[in-house]
Amino acid sequence: MDLPLIYHPNYVAPLPPDHRFPMAKFKKLHKMLLEDGVAIASQFHTPEPPPLTWIEWVHDADYVQSYCNGTLDLRAQRRIGLPWSSALVNRTCTAVGGTILTAQLALKYGLACNTAGGTHHAFPGYGSGFCIFNDLAIAARCLQKLNQVQKILIVDLDVHQGDGTAFIFQNDASVFTFSMHCGVNFPGTKQQSDLDVALAEGMEDDEYLQTLAQYLPDLLSEVKPDLVLYDAGVDPHLGDRLGKLSLTDTGLFRREMQVLSTCVSLRYPVACVIGGGYAEDMNALVYRHSLLHRSASAVYRHYRL
Repeated sequence: MDLPLIYHPNYVAPLPPDHRFPMAKFKKLHKMLLEDGVAIASQFHTPEPPPLTWIEWVHDADYVQSYCNGTLDLRAQRRIGLPWSSALVNRTCTAVGGTILTAQLALKYGLACNTAGGTHHAFPGYGSGFCIFNDLAIAARCLQKLNQVQKILIVDLDVHQGDGTAFIFQNDASVFTFSMHCGVNFPGTKQQSDLDVALAEGMEDDEYLQTLAQYLPDLLSEVKPDLVLYDAGVDPHLGDRLGKLSLTDTGLFRREMQVLSTCVSLRYPVACVIGGGYAEDMNALVYRHSLLHRSASAVYRHYRL
């Protein structure tokens, strides 16, 4: 069995071409992974949207129904930052299904990667920061409800704090939330994760990776999760428009190798999502996202999963 990957063939919803959230990157990522020989077509699994009741295990039913039915008020839509469309509803729900499937495949094979996901700014009753439904939180809760896991560790290395995820699990000892992010970035009002590590603006590769190494191994030993959900946002990159950190491509690749090797070597299954990334150069952005899959493929082969 090759490394399991999740692909969303209908993931691009119609949006204004100059919108800050680059939907085109998802299909381009799939294409790059195939063209560069990182993956072959048979490795990809196509997700289905989950039942809305699964989404409502995390989100308020009124919010889920109003968003899916197109009756969400304009103020709430502006807070999300994405114009509503039925295609976007389908994309959003399929993304949630993709992260659930990624988590289930990780339990089966030890490591699996999504080509989307990481909508960590979504709260139970509203969306924010381009995030509508919190796929990480829904996947965690679904696997628990289905009796597939009990304890989950969420490792969120997106440059922005995973505030929605932190809020959702703030009183839940069965899900440990770890967010390492730029301290002076969005969101302006931070929530309290189980562990927050706020980084100084402009931090570069070595200091970043040393900081991560101070926390991750000990967290795994203390939490002993049945599953790690990893948000591998590439917006800590020095070329990111919304980032404020200064990681290079090499630094991002080293980060992915560090996270995945640390988890897999200790036999903790890892489900990965790509998280945020915002750059003028679309090809450069897609390459940065592909570093997760390139490193995952190397780790998967090395440990003969």
